[in-house]
Amino acid sequence: MPALSSRSLDRLDTCHEDLQRVMRMAIQHGPDFTVLQGHRGEREQEAAFRKGHSKVRFPDSKHNAIPARAVDVAPYPIDWNDLNRFRVLAGFVLGVAAALGVRMRWGGDWDRDFEEEDERFRDLPHFELLDDVGRVVA
Repeated sequence: MPALSSRSLDRLDTCHEDLQRVMRMAIQHGPDFTVLQGHRGEREQEAAFRKGHSKVRFPDSKHNAIPARAVDVAPYPIDWNDLNRFRVLAGFVLGVAAALGVRMRWGGDWDRDFEEEDERFRDLPHFELLDDVGRVVA
C-alpha cells in the first residue's frame, strides 16, 4: 500500500485540514503520489511566477495562505511526460474529495466542466479548495 514520505507529510502539514484529509485518504486507497508543495512563501511564489508555473504573484496564490488552501501533488514515481497518470490521479483525488464533502478544483480543469482542452493554463499537480458555492476560497 502506498504511503506518503516524511517529506511529503511535512509539506502536507502546511495545508488546510480539508486538503490534508483528502490527500491522506487518497494515498491509502489510490495510486501512489508525492506532495510537491503546500504553503509557498513570497520568494517561492515569485520564483514560480517567473518560471511560468503560476499565473499569480505573492500573496495572491492559494499556496500563500496559512494554512495553504492549495497543494501540488504528482504521481510517484514522477514522469512529467506521462500526463495520463496526472489525470488518473486527479480523478481519484476529486472523487475522494467529493466523498468527504470537500469542494475543490484541479488545475487541469479550472472551470470544472470536465473538459481539459478548453483551459489556457494547465497546472496538473495543483488542487485548491472551493467554498460552498463554488467560488475559490480566499
